[in-house]
Amino acid sequence: MLSGVRSRLSIMMFLQYAIWGAWAPVLWAYLVGPTDAAVATQQGVAVGLGFSQTGAGFIFGLLWLACILAPFTGGQIADRWMPTQWFLAGVHVVGGVILLVLAREKSFATVTVGMALYSLLYAPTLALTNSLAFHHLKSEKEFGAIRVWGTIGWIVAGLVLTGWRSGSLLLQPLLGACDSLMLAGIFSLIMGGFCFTLPHTPPAREAPDPLAFRKAFVLLKDRNFLIFMLIAFVVTTELQFYYGPTPQFLEGPMKIPNKLIPATMTVAQIAEIIAMAILLPIGLRAWGIRKCLAVGVIAWPIRYVFFSLGPVGPLAIMKPLVIASMTLHGLGYTFFFVVSQIFVDMVAPRDIRASAQSLLMLVTLGVGNWLGTQFTGYIVGRFLATESPFAWTYIYMVPCALTVACAIAFLLLFKDPEATGEEKEEEAGEKTA
Repeated sequence: MLSGVRSRLSIMMFLQYAIWGAWAPVLWAYLVGPTDAAVATQQGVAVGLGFSQTGAGFIFGLLWLACILAPFTGGQIADRWMPTQWFLAGVHVVGGVILLVLAREKSFATVTVGMALYSLLYAPTLALTNSLAFHHLKSEKEFGAIRVWGTIGWIVAGLVLTGWRSGSLLLQPLLGACDSLMLAGIFSLIMGGFCFTLPHTPPAREAPDPLAFRKAFVLLKDRNFLIFMLIAFVVTTELQFYYGPTPQFLEGPMKIPNKLIPATMTVAQIAEIIAMAILLPIGLRAWGIRKCLAVGVIAWPIRYVFFSLGPVGPLAIMKPLVIASMTLHGLGYTFFFVVSQIFVDMVAPRDIRASAQSLLMLVTLGVGNWLGTQFTGYIVGRFLATESPFAWTYIYMVPCALTVACAIAFLLLFKDPEATGEEKEEEAGEKTA
């Protein structure tokens, strides 16, 4: 039996995000890849399922729809009737089985239904692993050291998948199956078994209201908060151009071998760890909320500039620049989304802080991500259909233009926030102490 609550929580986070990191960065390319091996070889890409770009966007969007439904489904079960660790164990075991079966499915209808079922199981675990960790930690300040193991798990999953594709793992002979879904299924089964070792977390006497976010709508009367939420929504929709088609872009015009794609994309998560552990604490102390958010909102259009220029310039120069620009994803994620949570907690009155965080998650993780995947699928499909040699340049010019507009709007309209009365009292108390 593992000893130490912190070590068990760290392993929990590692496995939770290793599951997601095994399939999310590379599945889009598999969904849209050609089914004919000769065609795939000619195009320099891996064999896939031959789905349309809009179809891939729809499948990717299922997880975000499930995140919107999660407070009403698994969240209520764990909060009202079942210990959290038992619920996590059950859904991860069942989810792992679904992923292993899904790895060999080929039809659009079957893959869609399978991913919908899996998403309904996985989505609640994103919040429940956080709540379980908070329940057993002595202070919320300890959470960062636990959560960082989730990012490490995401990185390790990418490296393992690269090893799998390089033929250096014993699992390589499992041909005919989607390797990323197969690996995610294996991680999910391991996670399901491990959850039985987690500290007991009984259901709360009073479950949280799944519609809690509605209480925070009063904050939208504040012009600064409304501007922030609108910018966060648009930025989130454009992030899907990175999450979805990037493997296809790297494998196609950037000529990066399929087996190296997972490891290459971990560059963003490595940068995220550095930004979160070192740069963010310094930035918050030296610059404040507004300038930190500005770093985040500016990082993404710069990255899309490099992506859009990638197919145009000399490959020997542009390939390393495109790979290096992926570090801006980790920087942008940390300085925008992590700081966003701090900003919301700062400006919301104490009695609706949880509701305000729920509203932020609904706007970004839920609605923004779902609409973004649909928009991404439409744009990618439309430009690739033209068979233009500059198709990928045109594709990435779309999110580049929209994120530039967001950055300009942020710099012109968003003001440095002031803490609420309760926040000021807390800060005064800390200084006095």
